[in-house]
Amino acid sequence: MHILSGGGMNMKKGTWKPYVWMIALTEAVGGLAGWLTRNGVKSYASVRKSSLTPPAALFPAVWSALFALMGVGAARVWLAPPSPERTRGLRLFALQLIVNFFWSPLFFNLRAFGFAFLWLVLLWALILLMIFSYRKVDKIAAWLQVPYLLWVTFAGYLNFTTWLLNR
Repeated sequence: MHILSGGGMNMKKGTWKPYVWMIALTEAVGGLAGWLTRNGVKSYASVRKSSLTPPAALFPAVWSALFALMGVGAARVWLAPPSPERTRGLRLFALQLIVNFFWSPLFFNLRAFGFAFLWLVLLWALILLMIFSYRKVDKIAAWLQVPYLLWVTFAGYLNFTTWLLNR
C-alpha cells in the first residue's frame, strides 16, 4: 500500500502539494527548534543521563523521520472531506507541533528538566488525542503517528531520568 495514495489508487492532480507543504512545515519547525537549541544540545553532553540514552547523532535522524511521518499524516487528514473530526485533527496537529517546538528550549537551553518532563507529558497526551482524532478521519494517518508517540514515550523516560540524575 502506498502511503501517499491511500491504498494504491492514483492521486488526483495536485493532491501532492499538501504533502510537500505539511512535511516542509513539520521539518521546518523541527529544524528551527534544533537551530535555536544547538548550543544547549552541545552543553547537554556534560549532563548526567540514563545509560539507555542513544548516541547524539541518532536524534536528528529519528526526529527527521518522525516529522516526515507527521507531515504525511497531516496531509492525509487535510485531504479528507471536511468534517468536525478533520478540523479537530488538524487543530490538534498544530497544537502538538507548537508544544513539540517549545520542549527543546525548555530542556536544552533552560535545563528546566522537571518542567520539560511535564511539558512532554502534555505533548504525549496531545499526540494521543491527535491519533484518536485522525483515526476517525484516516486510519493510515493515525497509524503513521504511532512511532512518534512511542518515541515521545521513550523521550519521556530519558527526560525524567535526566531530571532525577541532575537535581
